[in-house]
Amino acid sequence: MSALFQPLSLRELQLDNRVIISPMCQYSSIDGIAQAWHSVHYGQLALSSAGMLILEATAVEAIGRITPSCLGLYNDQNEAAIAQMLGTIRALNPQKQVPICLQLGHAGRKASSNTPWNGGQQITPESGGWDCVAPSAVPHLPTEMLPVALDEAALGKLTQTFLQAVERCDRLGIDAIELHAAHGYLIHQFLSPLSNQRTDKYGGSLANRMRYPLELFTAMRQAWPESKPMGVRVSACDWDTDSSWNITECVQFAGQLQAAGCDWIDVSSGGVSANQKIALKPGYQVHFADAIKKAVSMPVMAVGLITDATEAEHIVGKNQADMVALARAFLYNPRWVWHAAAELGATVSAPQQYWRCSPAAAGRLFGDTKIGMR
Repeated sequence: MSALFQPLSLRELQLDNRVIISPMCQYSSIDGIAQAWHSVHYGQLALSSAGMLILEATAVEAIGRITPSCLGLYNDQNEAAIAQMLGTIRALNPQKQVPICLQLGHAGRKASSNTPWNGGQQITPESGGWDCVAPSAVPHLPTEMLPVALDEAALGKLTQTFLQAVERCDRLGIDAIELHAAHGYLIHQFLSPLSNQRTDKYGGSLANRMRYPLELFTAMRQAWPESKPMGVRVSACDWDTDSSWNITECVQFAGQLQAAGCDWIDVSSGGVSANQKIALKPGYQVHFADAIKKAVSMPVMAVGLITDATEAEHIVGKNQADMVALARAFLYNPRWVWHAAAELGATVSAPQQYWRCSPAAAGRLFGDTKIGMR
């Protein structure tokens, strides 16, 4: 039997398989408000038969958006738009819902940027952007604005901002939350000595650099229903020889997250340093997931240019990770799960309107369902 298509439990949430749709920014919101694009985009992914769909990085406050076009969950208008989108998605296939996770985050010093297709450079307040915040007044690039260093009072307010977003997620009926602590955004900025140059209790040693991320996660976990899972996406290393944030430190962070009640860790890498040097290739981050899995008992998610069903099966089957998360592969082929199941001899649950699409060579792809045409 395929390891990739075995079920998995995260607290009381049941996943049908180990294929996860990774969060992918769409840069299609207006003032943080989801638009028709989101309903269509996430609607098709919700029909994919994946184990779980993680919605794109969603900012907990307006200045936490990566770009002015990023999704937010910081006011009633944001919440109402996501509620409408989720209502549409859930009505598509009421008999079988793909669990929906929402990734909460804050861009920190990497906020106020242009969309990728418009160059991605930071936008100044004079040009429609905003002032950014960070652990320290250190910009991501020397040419960018100095971010405002968050003092302890501001950190307390920021935690409350995250908790308000957690409450909104619960009202929306979101199945799970993932805290974004990767890719050089605010929580990762606390972890890396490249961006965290504080001299108080939140900077310096590894224990101090981990302090605010762990305080925040603990507060979020306590505010989230006990029955619902909460995970964290991390960058396993900075890919910069001048940084000590690497897999060794990340393993320690993972252990602390597990002790705080974390239900899975989603292992990515990079993003905090403009000098990072990454040799991209299929599965280039899997060894990080493998190293963390050897050190913790909570489920581990591997991600990073995983596109092939056999490769995904190998990762889970060889116990390098418990789940695999795919992003670009789903943009290219929203039916990736069906094709992988057919290749690996597994069955999936799918909307009955699509049952007759299965080719004969796929066997009983949708189980024992039979449908003919008149």
